[in-house]
Amino acid sequence: MPSEADHQRLDRDALIPQALPGLRFAEHRAAIEQAIARVFARGNFILGEEVAAFETEFARYLGARHVVTVSSGTQALCFALSALGVKAGDDVITVAMTFAATAAAIELVGARPVFVDIDPVTRCMDPRALEAAIGPATAAVLPVDLHGCPADMDAINAVAQRHRLAVLADCAQSHGASIGGRRAGTLANASAFSFYPTKLLGAAGDGGAVVTNDAALAERVRRLRNYGFDETARAVEPGTNGRLDELHAAILRVLLPDLDRQVNRRRALAAQYRAQLNGAPLALPPVHDGAVYYQFAIALERRDQVRQRLRTHHGIDTGVHFELGVHQHPHFARPGVVLPVTERLGRQLLSLPIQPEVAEGHVAEIAAAVIESIGACR
Repeated sequence: MPSEADHQRLDRDALIPQALPGLRFAEHRAAIEQAIARVFARGNFILGEEVAAFETEFARYLGARHVVTVSSGTQALCFALSALGVKAGDDVITVAMTFAATAAAIELVGARPVFVDIDPVTRCMDPRALEAAIGPATAAVLPVDLHGCPADMDAINAVAQRHRLAVLADCAQSHGASIGGRRAGTLANASAFSFYPTKLLGAAGDGGAVVTNDAALAERVRRLRNYGFDETARAVEPGTNGRLDELHAAILRVLLPDLDRQVNRRRALAAQYRAQLNGAPLALPPVHDGAVYYQFAIALERRDQVRQRLRTHHGIDTGVHFELGVHQHPHFARPGVVLPVTERLGRQLLSLPIQPEVAEGHVAEIAAAVIESIGACR
């Protein structure tokens, strides 16, 4: 687990990384070690007290009735789709400006991903494109909260309700986000979270959760994650091993009470970036009161040249997330599928450091370097 030496190394190397999630664990090291020791003292490592407690605590945080933890965000999507009744031969409408796991999960339940373009302002699913893509085989809609900015769930739900479609929200990047005071994770028939280490609420490995207010759906996910067993440990339907480990749940319980503070720190950093980059020749992330800034992605021309200069001349590392839309990956490519906004932003988006342990105290320096690099690369 990183220590104070890691902070000193960052200064000594004169490199500001794009992200370094180990620093967040270091801040909570003592409490995490106590939680791990508690698990070993009990000797119960699978579906025990820590999982049950975290599910209750995360549900309370979200304002949801049911949280069912699973082994990864991908499994959360798979189990939720199955529990919603999506099956082989169905179409699920989603976006291509996302990690490939969103589309992979659709295929893993036998359905077909149908990609629609994103809104150029929100960078999330365009509700108009959604409505235009609905066909006779459409069974569900899978919007993605890109970079911690919630999709327009009110508009998406309205379209889905008109066509009697299930909605599964991919909240892998939006822990703590909200719309009008309602938490991301409570705005669809079901929602899927990832607890990958880089997330705002991340474990020390893979993990995920399905969130819903539907008791029957939650119960089905519990069976699916545990070999299809019912409460009497009899297999009543196909299932698999998709459980969250007790150790990960214990770590998440330590970090959950700090989530809102982490969100507020990121929002403060985002506000500083906006002030420093105002008027620069670039597009800032969408303005949304409920965004949590999992990434702070600017859009600019000559992105790759600017990124290289930031690293070589200024010692600042940045990220490129989803350079290719999923529809441009060889496996998912289909003839005639062109998504102009997704493809343009894939060439332009550049994620600046926003993790508080990395970016605090450096925003002015980073912003000045971005402006200088844009000028130098014209």
